[in-house]
Amino acid sequence: MAVPLLGTKLFLPRPRAQLVPRARLAEQVDRGLGARLLLVSAPAGFGKTTMVVDRLRAATQPPRSAAVAWLSLDPGDEDPATFWTYVVSALRTAVPNLGSDALALLADPHPPPLEVVLTTVLNELGHGEGDVVLVLDDYHVVGSLEVHTQLAFLLDHAPDRLHLVLVTRADPPLPLARLRASGDLVEIRAADLRFSEDETAAYLTGPMGLSLSPADVATLEARTEGWIAALQLAALSMTGREDPGAFIADFAGDDRYLVDYLVEEVLARQPSDTHDFLLRSSVLDRLSGPLCDAVVGTSGARATLEGLDRANLFLVPLDDRRQWYRYHHLFADVLRARLLELEPDVVPSLHQRASTWFEANRDRAQAIRHARLAGDVERVADLIELEMPALRRDRKDRTLRQWLEELPPDVVRSRPALANGLGGSMLITGAVAGVEAWLDAAEAWLDPSPDRVVKEGAVVVDRSELPRLPAWIMLHRSGHALAHGDLPGSTALAHKTIDLAPADDHIARGGASAIIGLAAWAVGDLEVAHDRYAACLPHFEAAGHVADVMGCSLGLADIQVAQGRPRSALRTVEAAIALATRQDGVVRGIADMHIARAALQVELGDPETARRGLNLARELGDHAGLPQSPYRCRVAMAHVLEAGGDVDAALAKLDEAIALYNGDFSPNARPVPARRARVALRHQRLSEVEPWLATTDLTLADEPSYLREHELVTLAQATAATDPARLDEALALLARLREAAADRPGSLLDICVAQALLLDAAGDRTAALSALEMALRIAEPEGHVRVFVDEGPAMARLLEAVPSGSPFTTYARSLRGAAPGRAPGTVPAQRLVDPLSARELDILRLLASELTGPQMARHLVVSLNTVRTHTKNVYLKLGVNSRMAAVRRARELDLL
Repeated sequence: MAVPLLGTKLFLPRPRAQLVPRARLAEQVDRGLGARLLLVSAPAGFGKTTMVVDRLRAATQPPRSAAVAWLSLDPGDEDPATFWTYVVSALRTAVPNLGSDALALLADPHPPPLEVVLTTVLNELGHGEGDVVLVLDDYHVVGSLEVHTQLAFLLDHAPDRLHLVLVTRADPPLPLARLRASGDLVEIRAADLRFSEDETAAYLTGPMGLSLSPADVATLEARTEGWIAALQLAALSMTGREDPGAFIADFAGDDRYLVDYLVEEVLARQPSDTHDFLLRSSVLDRLSGPLCDAVVGTSGARATLEGLDRANLFLVPLDDRRQWYRYHHLFADVLRARLLELEPDVVPSLHQRASTWFEANRDRAQAIRHARLAGDVERVADLIELEMPALRRDRKDRTLRQWLEELPPDVVRSRPALANGLGGSMLITGAVAGVEAWLDAAEAWLDPSPDRVVKEGAVVVDRSELPRLPAWIMLHRSGHALAHGDLPGSTALAHKTIDLAPADDHIARGGASAIIGLAAWAVGDLEVAHDRYAACLPHFEAAGHVADVMGCSLGLADIQVAQGRPRSALRTVEAAIALATRQDGVVRGIADMHIARAALQVELGDPETARRGLNLARELGDHAGLPQSPYRCRVAMAHVLEAGGDVDAALAKLDEAIALYNGDFSPNARPVPARRARVALRHQRLSEVEPWLATTDLTLADEPSYLREHELVTLAQATAATDPARLDEALALLARLREAAADRPGSLLDICVAQALLLDAAGDRTAALSALEMALRIAEPEGHVRVFVDEGPAMARLLEAVPSGSPFTTYARSLRGAAPGRAPGTVPAQRLVDPLSARELDILRLLASELTGPQMARHLVVSLNTVRTHTKNVYLKLGVNSRMAAVRRARELDLL
């Protein structure tokens, strides 16, 4: 869900001037800012926020110089996606570029479990230096048990540099007892925050400027029990009184009645216009001059707000320019209660005015919120319908679904555009059940007569959208069929969509073309898939849906890769990047383009440029990624790491990618678990291949299937490595796959590379070179590199064996020189009287791995006795008598 962020919530309040020194608290707070959790828990009005802000100023100074992330929470923030989007955004103010992947996942219509999202943030925090203090102010407004559970997860796994501060009116349901027992919790409560008699005297006679006798101070301190808000209210009430002592003697009671009484005293002493302004503006969570003028019905509200700020009347600035404010929460609560008591009938009209102002100022989200608070369901529905095109353009389908599901179902059913919008947003966000019912409700309003689009009685706000409605309903039905795996039905409905769509309905036409392409792609008809995806791009560009252009460019590039055309895919991606850079701001999906380009650059032999591109993708911003970007970024980075020789890190990245996988309707033609198995195979990590073999449902006897093709090739390779006796079965499977993939060059390249390696292992060098020549024939025009180089020494020996008269001799030679350090498979210079043979060098490399003797035999497709013989020869030539000594000597001689 792409949450529209309110920047003022991330604004760290400025420390108040003329604060009363509180040395007894300062040390306690400072200790808490270095703990895992500082809990500041007390009722409203005890100065919790003021005290924390004051000490944060010291924490950001040398020698500690902590980075501070601040978030002021509102009641609407308890939705987990909204909550964590704000938390990550707050952290980014302290640690720039942190959490790009997390924000992309949170904006995803199909987000993974929140613990997965948090893990990405914690891992990034763990790699940094310097303390980070995360403050969640007003945490008591969060009532979601899910959020509490996730915050407990964050606490349990937080790196030492992260320190959490919760400012709350009530203890949260977190494992406080455990944190307390482990010494990871520092607590500050109402008893700590209450003013002592000396502090009360310093406050009243200092910042508040009152002249009181010690007896009056003692009485006021006793009556308020050091409650700071009550003291401030009392001081405001006494300002200008001739006999403050009499006032002090007159009031008594518990906290709530005391506040009511004192606020009434404060309000009663305000001029009538200020009194009305305070009450009526209290319906707003945030205040600005123009907004208050519109809602309260006055002029000069900005000056009024500045005056209230100067008078210290419970107004909190939300920015450095003092354009936006909010009331102290306790003060706002009492003002709203008083407004409902005195003028209940005016409250809906105030919210209506706020809604109108926000709509005029292009903030429909706030306009919708205030219309809902006004109880104006029909206006809420109107505003949502008007906002739907923008939500679709920016791919905010989760937001649309949430808004529509909050409306009464009958209201949605009476509006065909909303019913269709709810069905479509449910489909895109993964809630497939119930979609048809809403599409049926929308379609029931369609009038079959040629001159009318909807029947009498349908509620429609934007009638210009009506001609598009039949095609949109059909488009969503097509997507629904695709989600259920009904490829022929989906294709037929997509063609009907195109027939129904007006010529200028680029979204319906482009979307239908993409669905036809997806269905063709899923069965391996890459030519149709390519043509349909290429056709949808100009439609989305003409409609101004640049994020959809990014998504379709990603799909088109994937199809071109499947066709064995990485250079064409690179041109597709670079055209999308060029389009995105011509737009204002950061286009959602631009990160995916940089990731795709990096993946292509690795394959084409430029891993260093690819690494820089992946770093750029991470730095682009909050919502620069589409649903696939988190997992695709890790797959690309794994390839970069493998190319650089860091196999452990590559496998770890693929593990992350498996947890983050999201295909976003694209067919899963190259599953990440199979990719991981291949990396492990290439580096003789057979123990890491066996779990994949144990869990796959495929067998060597299976018939070819495009969507399982990559896995079947992997199965053939893995079986041959772990069970050499079944090598012939593996080769038979590859032969069937090669025949089935004859018209798919990308698949054929992958299969022929595997076939060449296994045929060579079987001792049939002639057949191996024939398969290799087919692979080279496909690869040379497009400049493939890593598909050969990644296979290591075995492939390097085959490339060396390419006959000098072959048309691919030069290309093979260039591939041999593409690996870092030295050409893959070439024998290093040996400072030995009796140099090691190529097979002995293979044995030496395996001795440096974790493989056992039997595993080495299976990998080399030889007997265990042969391995033992070669091992003895290696020991003899190196002058050693153990495996560890052989590896150590080999490193000294640079033989590894």
